[in-house]
Amino acid sequence: MRDDRYGFAPLGELNRSAFSCGDEQLDRYLKERAGQDQRRGVASCFVLLDQIDGTIVGYYTLSAFGVVTTDLPASMTKRLPRYPNLPAILLGRLAVDTRYQGQGFGRRLLVDALRRALAVTSQVGAVVMMVDAKDETAARFYEAFGFTRFRDSPRRLFLPIAAIRNL
Repeated sequence: MRDDRYGFAPLGELNRSAFSCGDEQLDRYLKERAGQDQRRGVASCFVLLDQIDGTIVGYYTLSAFGVVTTDLPASMTKRLPRYPNLPAILLGRLAVDTRYQGQGFGRRLLVDALRRALAVTSQVGAVVMMVDAKDETAARFYEAFGFTRFRDSPRRLFLPIAAIRNL
């Protein structure tokens, strides 16, 4: 995979009709709702493009979020203020087109999302990045990058922003 062939961009007015990741909900979201969510300030959507033909290789969304302080491990929150909720960044969706699956593009999307999350925290506070994995396979994918499952919600995972800084 040549690095200069693929690049990230905000969703914008790209043609999304050919995108298919094999999950109807994720496909429909990109095609029908991502632009609306972006315009309304609900989520920011970023795409990885094949810059030769303009094909969307994959996408992810980021949103501001809050996490209940007591849901995080005490070892992590002991030096934080005792607020009922702490600021977080939510990785809402992440999907790779079936034509590009199994080639490392999911990892590339996640790394870009982590970089953006870290950049945002220089302007807006957040203590963790969170993700709701769609299934067990997705949860294991995130765990491979250091995400930890919430005790009471095994498909909800978090990664401390401090850990992202250390990556």
